[in-house]
Amino acid sequence: MNLLLAEDDLELAQSLVERFREHGYACDHVNDGAVALTRATGEDFRALIVDRMLPGLDGLALVRALRKSKSTPVIYLTTMSGIDDRVQGLEAGGDDYLVKPFAFAELLARVRALTRRSEAVTMLTVGAIEINLIERTVSRAGIPIELMPQEFELLKYLAQNAHRPVTRKMLLEKVWNIHFDPHTNVVESHISRLRRQLNVSFAVNAIETVRGVGYKLIAPN
Repeated sequence: MNLLLAEDDLELAQSLVERFREHGYACDHVNDGAVALTRATGEDFRALIVDRMLPGLDGLALVRALRKSKSTPVIYLTTMSGIDDRVQGLEAGGDDYLVKPFAFAELLARVRALTRRSEAVTMLTVGAIEINLIERTVSRAGIPIELMPQEFELLKYLAQNAHRPVTRKMLLEKVWNIHFDPHTNVVESHISRLRRQLNVSFAVNAIETVRGVGYKLIAPN
């Protein structure tokens, strides 16, 4: 399993490369964001481990650019632990977020979990909505739907729980990796934008509000 590590702390990078190799992973290391983007778009890696603060191209810009062509799972490594930092990282298209300092065992477990999820399913279909998890594309009745990275992640989670209501707390935890209430309307605003995108040219609302519970993706035509 081939990983790409983008980290400018050379001592940490060397340690991580050695530990991953001990566990059977091939791990390539680059210390520049622009170089990482070139490698990640031109080669097939099972996962990327990306420092937020990189020379050449910062981690957020790197992931945003990567998501234009690739759905490779991405874990951020960073000292930036604020809730806004986490939200920004995930909205840019990252899949997970680990704050330094960290235990290697936790990083390894997160890499394994991400790669298992990316292998398991390549397409989700709910009624006329089709979600390609590899190409990160969405269509409804054959009509392409343009989504931002975090809108895509939100729709994916709703589709994985189709016809079952999911709560705001579940969405914060599973989509934004937030395990407490930040007292913001991040869920509501993303649901609103996702609805608008999905419902263009269609009379039937694809996302229902379940009063007192949360939201549910139905199987629209």
